[in-house]
Amino acid sequence: MKMEMTELGPVTRALKIEVSEEAVNKEFQRAYAELKRQVRVPGFRPGKAPVALLEKRYAQAVEQDVVQRLVPDYYDRAVKEAGVVPIVVDIPPLERMKIKRDASFTFTATIEIKPTIELRDYRPPNPISLKPDQRVVTEEQIEQALQTLREQHAQIDAAPDGASLEEGMYAILSIEGFLDAEPVEGTKKVGHLHQVGSHKPILGLEMDEQLVGHRVGDQIEIPQAYPVNHPDGRLAGKTVLFRVTVDAVKQRILPALDDEFAKDCGEYETLEDLRTVMKNKLDEALKRDIEDGYKEQIMERLLQMHHFDIPEPLVERELRTMIRQKMIRERGVRQETADLDEPLKVQEETKRLQQEFQPEATRRVKFSLILEAIAAQEGLVVEPEEIEVEMNKVAGALKLSIEEVRRMVDAGGQPSRDEFRGRILAEKALQLVYQFAVIQG
Repeated sequence: MKMEMTELGPVTRALKIEVSEEAVNKEFQRAYAELKRQVRVPGFRPGKAPVALLEKRYAQAVEQDVVQRLVPDYYDRAVKEAGVVPIVVDIPPLERMKIKRDASFTFTATIEIKPTIELRDYRPPNPISLKPDQRVVTEEQIEQALQTLREQHAQIDAAPDGASLEEGMYAILSIEGFLDAEPVEGTKKVGHLHQVGSHKPILGLEMDEQLVGHRVGDQIEIPQAYPVNHPDGRLAGKTVLFRVTVDAVKQRILPALDDEFAKDCGEYETLEDLRTVMKNKLDEALKRDIEDGYKEQIMERLLQMHHFDIPEPLVERELRTMIRQKMIRERGVRQETADLDEPLKVQEETKRLQQEFQPEATRRVKFSLILEAIAAQEGLVVEPEEIEVEMNKVAGALKLSIEEVRRMVDAGGQPSRDEFRGRILAEKALQLVYQFAVIQG
């Protein structure tokens, strides 16, 4: 095999690959020998038809078979010889390639590769310098955390007799809609618990403002007009009168912040024990937040330090991932999958998100390539136990079993497994640079 690699751009190469005449003839011989065993030609015993006759009848099919066998094989050989790892490959359609016996065969593959990155200093004596983050957990934050814990343990109980509804209080309501003094089917609710001020609609109505100030037994009438194009023909263009009765008024009762409360929260003997644990948790959370901030500084510094051409296919791949995740999240929140399934809306949304996410996708790809280069330079590898640890983290975050996470990763085949391993390797590289970094002051 002869291979010639030509540089077409910073990350684009052309591989001109020549298969020798000997290799071509050998593949033709194999193809016709296989064909003789498979086809039956009238007048000849199976496997005895002359090759000359087979060439007349099946020459085009055999040529295509030879091309389909030679091109992938010799392309793989050429890539290994060139010492490159393609991320995109462009090979002319195999059905358009021409090949003949007793002649060499040449084809060209255009590939895009990852850029060669000349890494700048990140190790001593020239480590990355970080601006100090001197935040500490304050007493106010500890008190706020305890207050939040109190609210989580609050109970809803009856308000004093004669109490009127205020924001934050609860009302038990009976509701029914009437049209021309007749009840409207499907508009009746009894014993509905509603927190005043939550602005949660009931039967499509927001009634917080009307509820404020009312007491047990009060009845409120709320007219609701419906547009002429309302999907329910009974209500289209009409006004429904909703009658709302306050059956009960309730309030949240916060527990006293004392030793008994601490015991209710877990294995604590005193409130001071609980306070100490809360402080330790806040300290750990702040420590992680500060470390994340330092790593963000490292990211920005590495991006500023390195300049190279970024393969567009990698950016496009990252864009597709970001857009898919965004649209899935929005569907889950809004539960409007029917709208998003409309091709025109999907197309418009995708185009908008492409423009919005382009800079961030480029930034992510560039940073991942830098970390990949650092990992290679430092000889970092991902151990099997590190994969297990990461899968456990993902399982905990998604509230899935580790077996389910493993199946999700394996479902995408080798590319999915490589991506999962690549994320771990990138984090190891970032952690290494962070360990080398120096905090000013």
